[in-house]
Amino acid sequence: MRIDNGTFERVEEFKYLGTTLTYQNSNAEETKSRLRSGSACYHSVQNLLFSKLLSKNLKIKIYRNIILPVVLYGCETWSLTLREERKLRVFENMVLRRIFGPRRDEVTGEWRRLHNEELNDLYTSPNSVRVIKSRMRWAGHVALMCEERDCMGFWWGNRREGDHWGDLDVDG
Repeated sequence: MRIDNGTFERVEEFKYLGTTLTYQNSNAEETKSRLRSGSACYHSVQNLLFSKLLSKNLKIKIYRNIILPVVLYGCETWSLTLREERKLRVFENMVLRRIFGPRRDEVTGEWRRLHNEELNDLYTSPNSVRVIKSRMRWAGHVALMCEERDCMGFWWGNRREGDHWGDLDVDG
């Protein structure tokens, strides 16, 4: 491809602003990359998640503020397949099982790992797949807004007094 005096070669994929873009606009490689990065992040803080000195609430905060943003970076543009959704849920459940630990079975008295339903009951925040879908829905909403409506808004005000959209004053 030629633009002005520059020549650009066609590539199958490239990394732009930390996101892998592909020729076929596939999210599979990006999801794998994000999960690898999230796994590396998980392993770097694993000793904190194993610690008996930290509360479960603090461990959940570590997950939400350190690990999850690494996994969800750039997810606003992902359209997930069922396979990718499953991989994200498996990763999230792995981390949550580490945080909440095993549970003693009431009948047999043996230790067992938590079932997915039990994890959902213990972790009340929306799962990562739901977060991705809500961000995708928001991105679609903004993309479909008319030009008469100002999409360049921002939140201002105090939550207790009632937030509202304000127009971004570009001219100063």
